[in-house]
Amino acid sequence: MNAIRVLEKAANIDALTLSVVTAYRTSAGPGQCVIEVLSAGVNPSDVKAALGAMPHAVWPRTPGRDYAGVVVDGPEHLIGKEVWGSGGELGIRRNGTHTQYLVVDAVSVREKPASVSMLEAGAVGVPFITAYEGLRRAGLPKQGDIVLVCGGNGKVGQATIQLATRAGAQVFAVERTREAYRGHATGPVEMIDASTQDIAEFVREKTAGHGADIVYNTVGSPYFEQANRAMAIGARQIFISTIEKPVPFDIFAFYRGQHTYVGIDTLALDSLAGAKILDELAPGFNDGTLKPFPVGEDSIFDLQNAIQGYKAVLAGARERVVLRP
Repeated sequence: MNAIRVLEKAANIDALTLSVVTAYRTSAGPGQCVIEVLSAGVNPSDVKAALGAMPHAVWPRTPGRDYAGVVVDGPEHLIGKEVWGSGGELGIRRNGTHTQYLVVDAVSVREKPASVSMLEAGAVGVPFITAYEGLRRAGLPKQGDIVLVCGGNGKVGQATIQLATRAGAQVFAVERTREAYRGHATGPVEMIDASTQDIAEFVREKTAGHGADIVYNTVGSPYFEQANRAMAIGARQIFISTIEKPVPFDIFAFYRGQHTYVGIDTLALDSLAGAKILDELAPGFNDGTLKPFPVGEDSIFDLQNAIQGYKAVLAGARERVVLRP
């Protein structure tokens, strides 16, 4: 079998060496599955881990958190099943998914929805799990809620919009410049151009002064102040990333608004936690109200050319990048 191996930290992406190594396929131990990986998404966290930006990463390491493939060894009832999964420990604290064969705990293995292709299934994991976990922690949106998504055309943003429109929420999405929404949705999505429009004023005008019940801020500091002003009484704001770590924070407005801040770090969610979230998402993929991200041919790489995929992700690729071992 072949696997990507990162032997040591690199100063930058050009100094990063991804070695494609031959590793013998192992047999499944008690309670384990061996999965032949047929598709594995490349996430920004995978590249950051390879560059040494994750302090708890163990070296040497095969990166990768997301996968889809076929079970080739393990419990009899799982052998031959087409499965998908994702875990915050994969590629960080144990070898990850950018390999031909992956060993995982059988309890975390889930059959993928038949409606999702193998290629697409490998690209679902981190963005949808992040979106769902944030909304779950904040209180899942319901019919009539107002949801504001900062960074709406990013993959976590798109997954959030899919989940929010599926629930019947009214959705607004922010981007740095004027652009149309690029993803799937089961309801209208009003885009806000942050370069020319005041986010809070726009949302309040469109909601008769109510504001947003949920803000999913995938970007952090650039939208922090305006997102706060856009929040309704009792609203929740979710954070998964930021550019600047310190931000001005008006405690008076926070408690008078009865607001809640929710921080999400999916690296803390292991494969079993990811599997339980995929259980919640699967019905939506089966009935078509949720859709996987399209994967273009120019975004697919084999292991020998994985470094090109890593560079594309680090450069901010707008489409999902997938390794196909």
